Amino acid sequence: MPAAHWLALAVTLSAAWLTVAAIRRAALTTATGRTFFTSGTHGPARWGLLILATVAALALAAPLVAPYAPSAQLDIVALQNRPPSFAHPLGTDLYSRDVWSRLLFGARVSLAVGALGMGVAVTVGTAVGAVAGYWRGAVDAVLMRVVDVGLSVPRIFVLLVLAGLWERMPVGVLVLAIGLTSWFGTSRLVRAEVLAAREREFVQAARAVGAGTARIVVRHILPNAAAPIFVTAALGTGAVMLLESGLSFLGIGVAAPLPSWGNMIADARDSVRSAPWSVLAPGLAIGLVVTACAAVADGLRDALDPRRARRASEQLAPFPGSWDLSSPMRDPRPDTPRNRA
Repeated sequence: MPAAHWLALAVTLSAAWLTVAAIRRAALTTATGRTFFTSGTHGPARWGLLILATVAALALAAPLVAPYAPSAQLDIVALQNRPPSFAHPLGTDLYSRDVWSRLLFGARVSLAVGALGMGVAVTVGTAVGAVAGYWRGAVDAVLMRVVDVGLSVPRIFVLLVLAGLWERMPVGVLVLAIGLTSWFGTSRLVRAEVLAAREREFVQAARAVGAGTARIVVRHILPNAAAPIFVTAALGTGAVMLLESGLSFLGIGVAAPLPSWGNMIADARDSVRSAPWSVLAPGLAIGLVVTACAAVADGLRDALDPRRARRASEQLAPFPGSWDLSSPMRDPRPDTPRNRA
């Protein structure tokens, strides 16, 4: 790989780490940010955030960092299944394509499908859950029956049916298909939060001053339901990426020559023994990003829930009082019979 691309890689990594540092400084001004970035129990979440920022920066800078085009067959004879080297950091695949370049450009597709697909799912799920929870009655009953039907039908079956309508499913259609089959669980979570919030005092006060229904839901109720929405979005992004990788591996997701981590594994499945690096690179990338999403979701769940944060701080706090080593029979608790005596 030319020196210019190594330099671009170093600059990209530095930019990702500086971005995370800037996010940390901004977050420390809020109670939730201080809980996320300073609690000793959220170390994996902070590492997950750094990993996601690094992968996203590499994906955005792929044209600068990647030394070759993702579909370029460099030398089908001399560079077929070559092991990692300075010129090819992750080796080449069966078709003499640079694995490192394909991994970077594949990250753009996999991350985009995961983020956009989960964005569609969260948007639809939040809207349906808010409507069902606020209006209740017949509207709630109808929408929840739709959700029950959606949860009972295997999502992979629906996606296979949709894939049969296209010889090569466009990426935009794939994003919509994944998003519109992934919102059912989110709607139930939002509905439960809206049902709990709609009877609270601040909502009744908003009604008393004449606030409209849309304003009450958008400005007062949904912000109080933001915690499960953010956690679901972080956790669901990894799940959507796994789903996209599985569909691409089966040949009904992202189609070649556009690279994604799923079809990279599919292309190299026949050369696992002769060129394991061509399978391990995208496989480890998928595992790393999905694990990072789960870690960030776990950290957000604790940081956005005051009750969890309070319980964690109580568990980490020392026992009130201290033992007097010079009087081993004395109990530090003041209301015990031994101390009163």
